This record gives sequence, C-alpha cells and structure tokens, in this order.
Amino acid sequence: MKLVCVVLLTIITLGCGYGHNYGTMGGSAPQLMQVVPNAVNAGGPSFTLTVNGSSFSMNSVVYWNAMPLSTKFLTANQLVATVSASLIAMPQTVTVYVNSNGTVSNTMRFTVN
Repeated sequence: MKLVCVVLLTIITLGCGYGHNYGTMGGSAPQLMQVVPNAVNAGGPSFTLTVNGSSFSMNSVVYWNAMPLSTKFLTANQLVATVSASLIAMPQTVTVYVNSNGTVSNTMRFTVN
C-alpha cells in the first residue's frame, strides 16, 4: 500500500508539472561572468552584445541600464542581445544584467567611451 501511494504521488506530481524545471537551469539565479565586447566608442553603430554566464533560460532578457534589450537565447551559458546605436550615442558607464523568470543576476559594467 505504501508503494502504491508513493507511485501515485509521483505520477500526480509529475503530471502537474512539478519536478520539472522549465525556468532557469538547476533552479539557481542567473550569473553573469563576461560581456563581449565590454566597451565601445560613443557614436558607433548598433552591435551584438554577447553575455556569458550560467543559469540562463529560454526567456532570459538582457537589460541595459534597466531597459530590456532584444535578446536571443543560445544556451544556458550564453545569450546575445542587440544594442542600438541610440544607446551608445554618448559616453557613459552602463549597468548590464539578466532577468530570468523574475530572478535578476549580478551586474556588470559596460563602458561607452
């Protein structure tokens, strides 16, 4: 009887979506390790920012000074985002981070020279 209850509980739990991690990998917060490039010259053209780290998910979004960027998921360790020319028109230091399923990563600085 105990085995039957365990099996039924497992089936019900899996059937409801519990036990599956559809969000970040391993359920941990996303972590930034590197942004490439980490600096550009002011007034330049739009560019693709590569974000390397861990625990990214399919719906992770890269943020540029609290503004979401168009982001493409490559792997749980890499995202790419498009930075428009208007965002780098003037010299500044920018804060870059990732939001993944409502969980925010650490931040990294990006320099617009």
